[in-house]
Amino acid sequence: MTDFELSWQKSTFSGGPQGECLYIAAAPNGVIHLRESDTPGVILTTAPQSLAAFLRHTRSTTTVGFPVP
Repeated sequence: MTDFELSWQKSTFSGGPQGECLYIAAAPNGVIHLRESDTPGVILTTAPQSLAAFLRHTRSTTTVGFPVP
């Protein structure tokens, strides 16, 4: 697995009525790790630049015909 321990932080947008939570952690080498509370053993990894591009895209898209502020 890894030779370092990740320090997981819960997203401030987590915690809906079902208690779903998204956690994020940065490894010493800069790789970003993401996991959900209901499947903590499944961890996605990405580069910071890729995650930033994904967030920019999702923030710029529309939802049900209304632009996201």
